[in-house]
This record gives sequence, C-alpha cells and structure tokens, in this order.
Amino acid sequence: MVKSWSVSLEHEEYENDIDLLVKDAIDAIEQTSSGCYVNVVTPGTLGNPDDYLTEALDLIFSDKIKTKFIDQCGCGGYVLRVWKK
Repeated sequence: MVKSWSVSLEHEEYENDIDLLVKDAIDAIEQTSSGCYVNVVTPGTLGNPDDYLTEALDLIFSDKIKTKFIDQCGCGGYVLRVWKK
C-alpha cells in the first residue's frame, strides 16, 4: 500500500474519457493506505472535480473515504484530496 501521494489524471486521455478518469481514481484510492490520502489531479478543462468525480467516488466507497476539493494547481488541473479511512 502507498502512503499519502498524488496521482496525475490530467492528461489528454482523461480529458476525453471520464470513465477512464473515474476508474483510475478508484485504482489510486485502492492503492492508498488507510489513514492516508491521495491527491487526485484532474484536467483543468473538466472544471472542479466536485462537479463530476466526488459523487462517483462516494457511490463506490461510501463512508470509507472523505473528499475535499483543494484548489486549481499551477499546471491548470484541479486537486481533489481523498482520505482513506
């Protein structure tokens, strides 16, 4: 398992395939150790991940995670921090 870390899901293939972005975000959360977090960096073109990613993750993980929108990063992407309980 991985301690706290970041995963970059902001490349062109993710801009054009939300299903792939959600799948890879789920994979990243599953690789994260309990009590730690993963910063999921999403494409700037998709906007705030709270608008499309948070609900999908909540449906999958329910009360096993906690999410928080952090900010838009300097690279143009957005950061959603996901803690694994």
